[in-house]
Amino acid sequence: MPSLQSSSPSRRSGLRFAAALSKRSDTEAAACDLADEIRSKLETAPIDLACLFFSAHHVRRAARLASTIHRLLSPRLLIGCSGEGVIAGTEELETIPAVALWAASLPGVTSVPVRLSFSPLQDRFRLQEWPESDESSSALLLLADPLTLPMQEALKFLAQRYPDVMAIGGLAGGGSESGENRLILQGEALTGGLVGVRFSGSLDIRPVISQGCRLVGERFVVTKAEHNRIHELGGVPALERLRDLLESMSEEEREQAKSALHIGIAVDEYRDHFKRGDFLIRHLIGVDQEAGSLMIGDLVREGQTVQFQLRDARSAGEDLKALLDTDRLGHRQAPLGALLFSCCGRGRGLFGKPHHDARTVADRLGGIPVAGFFAQGEIGPVGRHNVLHSYTASMAIFAEPERRAPIGGRLYEEQRMS
Repeated sequence: MPSLQSSSPSRRSGLRFAAALSKRSDTEAAACDLADEIRSKLETAPIDLACLFFSAHHVRRAARLASTIHRLLSPRLLIGCSGEGVIAGTEELETIPAVALWAASLPGVTSVPVRLSFSPLQDRFRLQEWPESDESSSALLLLADPLTLPMQEALKFLAQRYPDVMAIGGLAGGGSESGENRLILQGEALTGGLVGVRFSGSLDIRPVISQGCRLVGERFVVTKAEHNRIHELGGVPALERLRDLLESMSEEEREQAKSALHIGIAVDEYRDHFKRGDFLIRHLIGVDQEAGSLMIGDLVREGQTVQFQLRDARSAGEDLKALLDTDRLGHRQAPLGALLFSCCGRGRGLFGKPHHDARTVADRLGGIPVAGFFAQGEIGPVGRHNVLHSYTASMAIFAEPERRAPIGGRLYEEQRMS
């Protein structure tokens, strides 16, 4: 018998969602099982969007996987990618063969396929099948290959074309060299670039971006910086500030800091009060002992407010729970389905046990259809900007619009962070 897990479809509105998970190693058999399960749940409802996520075990037969799903279900739009692991329902499968299929019937919603590629020789992006920018509110679901597309530059490029449009998604995984990951668009398997969906219409897509860190030490204003180097914090060499912080920590915290110390850049440095969620978390990637400087995984400028951050399992778990609770309390419309893009640095490696994020979502949001994958980077909004994250759980929660609000539910109102 096939090993198959499914999530019941949402029936509380015209919007309907369903998800299923197969652990079969036979790619075509897995595709057939998943298609049967999704169709039994959605019955005669048209499938407007299907999302397909699969482990590296199925990469070589990704084209057959996509074409079989497309043939059996005839979704109006099919996208997907390979991942470091697969998520569906309450399960996270990080090392074994797995395929997850998530499907949605979206009456009153326009979903348009998008595709982007990058030419390193010409140093330029190429848009394919992208709709013209307009003033209607919309959201983007993006899946990209980090080995062939510079995602941070791609987000800047898209921000110019689609300002104020929310983007959520993840970077494909499973491969270590260019051409080893797969993206799915309709019945085709691609070896690079970006694929996605642009939504508009009667749908609310709400973000939950859990960066999983807690604030440590004091806040500082960057008083001297160059590119990704912080030379001074509050007029004092940045390395000296770091040493002071480490001396103030407990022995346990110092041990954690060896591998889990980050720096947060305030989204809005003009705030009077800062809390978890008000910072964009970036790696602390090195120090310059001679210059007394710190190097971080992003550009930094003088005048920005920063604070050191510590990532651990407890903080990551508490953060995700708090953000999911805030979403439920902050909206009248219940969640009907969700896509989850969790960093491959989370999972069992961070929490010491499997299924943490998936089961937290189920516990907080109920048994709604959920699917996703372990990503090499996560896409989601912080403040008014779409950014590339790491060690993050990035979620798109689908619901009926509130008070006929446009798609996204005016998502950029600080994305209702706590």
